[in-house]
Amino acid sequence: MTIREPEVVDLPTPRGPMRTQVFRPTGDGRHPALVLYSEIFQITAPIRRTAAFLAGHGFIVAVPEVYHEFLPAGTVLAYDQPGADKGNELKFAKPLDSYDDDARAVVAYLKNHDNATGRVGAIGICLGGHLAFRAAMLPDVAATTCFYATNIHDGTLGLGKADNSLARIPDIKGELMMVWGRQDPHVPGEGRAKIYTALTAAGTTFTWHEFNGAHAFLRDEGLRYDAELARLTLGMTVDFFRSHLA
Repeated sequence: MTIREPEVVDLPTPRGPMRTQVFRPTGDGRHPALVLYSEIFQITAPIRRTAAFLAGHGFIVAVPEVYHEFLPAGTVLAYDQPGADKGNELKFAKPLDSYDDDARAVVAYLKNHDNATGRVGAIGICLGGHLAFRAAMLPDVAATTCFYATNIHDGTLGLGKADNSLARIPDIKGELMMVWGRQDPHVPGEGRAKIYTALTAAGTTFTWHEFNGAHAFLRDEGLRYDAELARLTLGMTVDFFRSHLA
């Protein structure tokens, strides 16, 4: 399926406009929609390629700038130490309720998009995996995929480093697909076990997939990229969303 040139929209939030890039198939048909949350580096080239891949498989994909209240619209942080330092600084500077306000804004936009079916899912990578996890707590999000989601296990997302993501797992009513790399130092085995146990105790509907891969194995830039693992897990993601958002 071919796709259009990405559209740029500025979605209103309580803390100002949130620049969002929207990828969607060509034609006038209706499609299920996804919010794609980026890593701490915002909308980089690998994130754009992931969005294009998903749009090419029949989804409307909105990619918001997660640090819109801190950085000028269009800012992309580099995949280097200064970029990582800035992204991590802002991850803990942004209030938790701001992340949640942003999720409500983008999900409402997708639910009411002229070419959408009204069915909405969420997907995120690294920081974005945690943001997708929280978006799954919204009643309009029917399915969510989280790639090596950081800081769920230690509860440190946002200003004050005291999020309530584990405690709010019962709010997740749709299905989750959790994807992890066993060689990821950011989410060690004991951290993954803590999340698995909490999901199981809450009766959440989820699938759990651990692979021999490093953190950022999905990112098609850098030495940690695993092309075969990326092909496999992105294929699983497409199948998952087709099944739950049809």
